[in-house]
Amino acid sequence: MNFEGLDPSLAEYAPTLHPALDPVLDPHLNPTLLQNVELDPEGVPLEGIPVPESVHIMEGMYSELHTVVSEVGVPVSVSHFDLHEEMLWVGNHGGHATSFFGPGLERYSSFQVSSSYDIRQIQSLENGVLFLTKMNLKYTSRGGLIIFDYLMDESEDMHSLLLTNSSTLLIGGLQSHVIEIDLNTVQETQKYTVEVPGVTILRQSNRFFFCGHTSGKVTLRDLRTFAVEHEFDAYSGSLSDFDVHGNLLVTCGFSSRMNGLACDRFLKVYDLRMMRAITPLQVHVDPLFLKFIPTYTSRLAIISQTGQCQFCEPTGLANPADIFHVNTVGQLIMTFDVSASKQAMVFGDSEGCVHLWADSPEVTFNAYSRETDFALPCIVDTLPHLDWNQDLMPLSLIPVPLTSETLLSDWPATNSAPAPRRAPPVDPEILRTMKKVGFIGYAPNPRTKLRNQIPYRLKELDNEFDSFSQVPESPIGREEEPHLYMVAKKYRKVTIKYSKLGLEDFDFKHYNKTLFAGLEPHIPNAYCNCMIQVLYFLEPVRCLVQNHLCQKEFCLGCELGFLFHMLDLSRGDPCQGSNFLRAFRTIPEASALGLILADSDEATGKVNLGRLIQSWNRFILTQLHQETQEQEGPQAYRGAGSSSFGSSGDSVIGQLFSCEVENCSLCRCSKETVRVSSTLLFTLSYPESNEKSKDYEFAEILKRSICLEQSTQAWCENCEKYQPTVQTRNIRCLPDVLVINCEVNSSKEADFWKTQAEYAFKKALMRKGGLEIHKSKEISLGEWKDLGNPEARHLYASIEELKNIWIPYSIRMKLSKTKELDVCSWNESDELISSDAQDTTYVYDLMATVVHILDPRTGGSLVGHIKVGETYHQRKEGVTHQQWYLFNDFLIEPVDKSEAVQFDMSWKVPAILYYVRRNLNAKYNLTIKNPIEASVLLAEASLARKQRKCHATFIPLMLNEMPQAGDLVGLDAEFVTLNEEEAELRSDGTKSTIKPSQMSVARITCVRGQGPNEGVPFIDDYISTQEQVVDYLTQYSGIKPGDLDAKISSKHLTTLKSTYLKLRFLIDVGVKFVGHGLQKDFRVINLMVPKDQVIDTVYLFHMPRKRMISLRFLAWYFLDLKIQGETHDSIEDARTALQLYREYLELSKNATEPDDFRKVLKGLYEKGRKMDWKVPEPDSQSSPKTDAAAFPAVLPL
Repeated sequence: MNFEGLDPSLAEYAPTLHPALDPVLDPHLNPTLLQNVELDPEGVPLEGIPVPESVHIMEGMYSELHTVVSEVGVPVSVSHFDLHEEMLWVGNHGGHATSFFGPGLERYSSFQVSSSYDIRQIQSLENGVLFLTKMNLKYTSRGGLIIFDYLMDESEDMHSLLLTNSSTLLIGGLQSHVIEIDLNTVQETQKYTVEVPGVTILRQSNRFFFCGHTSGKVTLRDLRTFAVEHEFDAYSGSLSDFDVHGNLLVTCGFSSRMNGLACDRFLKVYDLRMMRAITPLQVHVDPLFLKFIPTYTSRLAIISQTGQCQFCEPTGLANPADIFHVNTVGQLIMTFDVSASKQAMVFGDSEGCVHLWADSPEVTFNAYSRETDFALPCIVDTLPHLDWNQDLMPLSLIPVPLTSETLLSDWPATNSAPAPRRAPPVDPEILRTMKKVGFIGYAPNPRTKLRNQIPYRLKELDNEFDSFSQVPESPIGREEEPHLYMVAKKYRKVTIKYSKLGLEDFDFKHYNKTLFAGLEPHIPNAYCNCMIQVLYFLEPVRCLVQNHLCQKEFCLGCELGFLFHMLDLSRGDPCQGSNFLRAFRTIPEASALGLILADSDEATGKVNLGRLIQSWNRFILTQLHQETQEQEGPQAYRGAGSSSFGSSGDSVIGQLFSCEVENCSLCRCSKETVRVSSTLLFTLSYPESNEKSKDYEFAEILKRSICLEQSTQAWCENCEKYQPTVQTRNIRCLPDVLVINCEVNSSKEADFWKTQAEYAFKKALMRKGGLEIHKSKEISLGEWKDLGNPEARHLYASIEELKNIWIPYSIRMKLSKTKELDVCSWNESDELISSDAQDTTYVYDLMATVVHILDPRTGGSLVGHIKVGETYHQRKEGVTHQQWYLFNDFLIEPVDKSEAVQFDMSWKVPAILYYVRRNLNAKYNLTIKNPIEASVLLAEASLARKQRKCHATFIPLMLNEMPQAGDLVGLDAEFVTLNEEEAELRSDGTKSTIKPSQMSVARITCVRGQGPNEGVPFIDDYISTQEQVVDYLTQYSGIKPGDLDAKISSKHLTTLKSTYLKLRFLIDVGVKFVGHGLQKDFRVINLMVPKDQVIDTVYLFHMPRKRMISLRFLAWYFLDLKIQGETHDSIEDARTALQLYREYLELSKNATEPDDFRKVLKGLYEKGRKMDWKVPEPDSQSSPKTDAAAFPAVLPL
């Protein structure tokens, strides 16, 4: 730097910095360090060294701006400009870290990183700062809170780290290897061996990793494999620093002279384009540090240990005039760094001082820095109001000053008595089964409670509802929305917590202890899960859709039948309706009705789910009615039997739900028009607002909703214009299943339900108390008081069971010969009178209620109460009884029947009611004939236009090859991604999956497992998809863009339904599937396969509590086969799984002792650990044990 252009006042800067120091303060400190440093009585510096007012910094030239003391007398070991905030980080030899904010170097945080070792490198990240010491890596927040502390082996001596991407780190040191660490899992992922030990400096460009060694060499390594690409032998002694910019590499170091090391004043410059040295650069200082400062040109800053700094161009000549001095007062420079904006430089010296140099007074460290969070002072005045009446109010919320005096609450023992919490009573089942030995009792664990967890109740309340007066557990919510906790836990929205293993370790049994199957909620548009369950538990509907099979690609009736078949097979494990919902999304009517939701709508809770599920209910009944009513010509799948329910033109859905309706319009001109139609459900119609406070029976509202009368404008052909008309509706017949949409879409309807429930509650109490209630009679105050007497309480079970109930459990509907409808509630004590037998009289029992749960925290959800009939219990549990259950996605729990009709309108709003005619099942034929026949396996045409026979990869089964029960079939499937995974990074660095990636099956391969053609595929279907594919996963699936497009694909392309039927037939026949990782395959295909029909090689060669082994490694170890070279091939994988199963049978047969096979597995795991579970590169001299040519990849037809 040329000093002639500087402000003359700079000449006075050095003397003013060093006035005489009073030695009385601390005689042990170097006096020159403490100028302008204000000390507290303990001797700790409080403020930095300000620049005197006489100093003037010229724009564009570096001059000293500030000097501060990090820790007096402790040398600074490393400095680092934060890459995200306006902060400077400094570490010292005592293991202490300090941060300074802004160009004023205000102290921000200061904390101990290591008690034993110095800090060797600092790296700032988005959420914290990494510190490297001799043998540990610590990640802390900017305030000093530890996020993780990774400890390495005691033999390690680490010196350098390099952040290769946002989650991967390389660490090098004096040992002969470089470690790669994954910051998400905080685990060592790779260990690269280096030929020249001592990697003390790591740099990276867009082409290479650069490793600087203590021996004076610089090695250039590949970014992917870390293999050495080139090596420069820079200095004979040692390397002190180097930097890379563009195509230039510049080094400084020491040369061996006279049996010692001397600082070399020649900087070695290398051209990375030609990979050779060019003219070295001679400088006028002893270089210890160097860095490129590329602002306008590629300037180099060369720093000596004595504080001299020289700027020069790497390809030019160094000018002695471009030297300036860092005023270290005789101390040595220990560290040097340049900010990302190139506007500031920092120097740390051996006495603990930090010198900031800048080219302007208003310097910024980064081009775009985010705001820094500062600690807020404690403001006592804004503390929330505390309610002393709350039982769970923690006294720790009250700020109490520290005091040495006795507190007022510290009562003497004479005025207080200890009141310990009473122990909970022992489970009666334990006492019943307990056996005593001496004074000790032994009993089997009934497993009714979680291990080591005992629930304590402050109040003896035996209900599952959170009291409205209770305080939420979290202090955050004590003043905000306490009504959230009114929702009972079992009604709240359930979510699946995903781990590294996906769903494998999620405990579904905790939510469902029954043998009925729940439905998973994470699929788009899964809000209809509760309605799918309602339809499933209607026996005639269940049988109808399982007998139905048509040739439409997207038929909701077929897909619902497949899903119901899975629900039949499941023994408590949850199912997913992914294929059904996929077909649902393709129906144009569903999209037009607004039934298909975007992911954002479901997540934010913007949709009125109550109104939505009622529209869905109307849509699904109409759709099923149309699909099962259509006259089927030639059967879609070669001889699939017709439905068991009457003729194909008469829909069973129509028989069950349809009701013939007569609509009459009467104009003021007396012109009457009558139209006859049919409806599948009824919508409740409520009285006008001025009549809503009256007492109504539910049967009255239902009757006026069915026989609706309303005035509206309509076209009159007689008057030839729109006229006010009175429209009335009457029914001609009664349906077998009465479906009611409640239409509680506003606060007016909700208030009406609430008012009627209060009336019903009062009348129920009167009946229970033995008082007769007349409709015109008001309840007096005295009668209410009498109900509170203890003598009257034994007359009814619980007041809670009578609250919020308006709808009856049973309804009697009578249609006279003159088509007049009579509706009334029905009690078990009532009997049909003789006149009822002459008229059409049905008694309906409540079978299901679907309710909308209002929970602002989760956006709400839909649950169903379903009365499960005897036939379902007989199939699942072998018992014959009826029971109400709550179905909340995969949470299934038995409930009392009163819960099904209790609607607390503040959080539980009714949406749909299903009433079923008594003895309904006796009217219908409930046998299921499997409509899937063997002809589905025969040859079929491909959807692809360009497919050529010479490229066929499979031979379909012949009639004499049809599989039998117990036959082996090798199976493998490949998938593509439709939606990416949604995940978040926790504060501890671990990843939490919010929503898994949505996969779709793209290729399914089945291979013959026995016979003369063993190993030859008979199914190799590519699945056509209409949905947008986000990622083809070509490296893992072998699927390429265009393979699934019928216009350009050369593969055998089919629909998902066609291939699904083939697999369903194989499952129904009873074949055994052999494959690797079949659980995920069947899950994505949406198939439920009995466990005894699955042979999974991933579990055959697995030891408990050990890792799962890949198919590629197993094939190499046991079969000497190299598979999955560039991409995966499902034919190859299915064959390999079959061969591995044969090998497993051979090993098991040859094992003379039980431990022999276990020894084979131990050898497998030992070999895997030694090879890091990687298959060695292919060797041309080695040949596999098995002749792979026996199974050609392409088979001519």
